[in-house]
Amino acid sequence: MKNTFIVLFCSLLFVSCKQEVKPADIAKLNGYWEIEKVVFEKGEEKEYKMNETFDFFEIKNNKGVRTKVMPQFDGTFLTTDTFENVSVRFAGEQVFLDYKTKYAKWSEEIISLSDDKLVVKNPQKIEYHYKKAGPVNLLNDGEKTK
Repeated sequence: MKNTFIVLFCSLLFVSCKQEVKPADIAKLNGYWEIEKVVFEKGEEKEYKMNETFDFFEIKNNKGVRTKVMPQFDGTFLTTDTFENVSVRFAGEQVFLDYKTKYAKWSEEIISLSDDKLVVKNPQKIEYHYKKAGPVNLLNDGEKTK
């Protein structure tokens, strides 16, 4: 009986730790995201100390694009030709990002989303952990970045 309560308590604790993503939270996706680490299905992690590209999301009414951008030393970003159309899909308590290009379609589940953190999981159970990024002016030229 004691073990049953312990298992029940641990299960409730685990379930309560999962952040629920609400429709109003989707606006937090907009902006620049830098990958921090990838967590593989068996728990191995790959950390990213520095990134040459960021992901830029622009979503309105649950539809938009994700574009690869490259931060520049003066605080600006160069946009690549690489982008995906994105749709946000709510399925019960789960929220998915559905991507589509001319060549492929795939989905990622949003595990957590806050003002400065994003975690998504793909069908292969690989988690991508992002932090909100912004322009950085390394030239120290006195100009403010936008």
